[in-house]
Amino acid sequence: MNFRTAIFPVWLLALAGSAGSFSGQYLLGMNPCVMCIEQRLAMLAALLVSTLLLILPPRCRRVQLLSGLITALPAAFGLYVAVKQSHLQTLPIGAQPSCGAPWAFRLRDWPLFDWFEPVIRGDGACGEVYTMLGIPLPWLGAALFSLMLAALAFGLLRGKKR
Repeated sequence: MNFRTAIFPVWLLALAGSAGSFSGQYLLGMNPCVMCIEQRLAMLAALLVSTLLLILPPRCRRVQLLSGLITALPAAFGLYVAVKQSHLQTLPIGAQPSCGAPWAFRLRDWPLFDWFEPVIRGDGACGEVYTMLGIPLPWLGAALFSLMLAALAFGLLRGKKR
């Protein structure tokens, strides 16, 4: 198994997750919360890193493993946020903590805000449960991030030795 074969499933999952995130917001009218935006940013980071690695694959085995670890960082963060949000959604309404100010509010004074504002737009409540095919969205996010990490681990650990 070569390096690109190991990275391609991660790229495909990140592309599907990113497309699903934007489709849910802009086509289905879902209002993402702060944690949803954090998962979206993790998905986009995994997409960016895996795209770069598909275009410019490292040749050295050590650099490949390091690249795999760098790709795993946003996936691990996204998994953490998805699990945290899944737990938050199981709490009674009165016991749910606030998930913080919306990202668009926090970053409104940043340079080039108008360019990246559609990516971070959303002010939904983190405890509000949106589902797709009857499955809560944080569970779907956790499944995608878990599959990314599993694909990386399987692909990189079973890769050819040089």
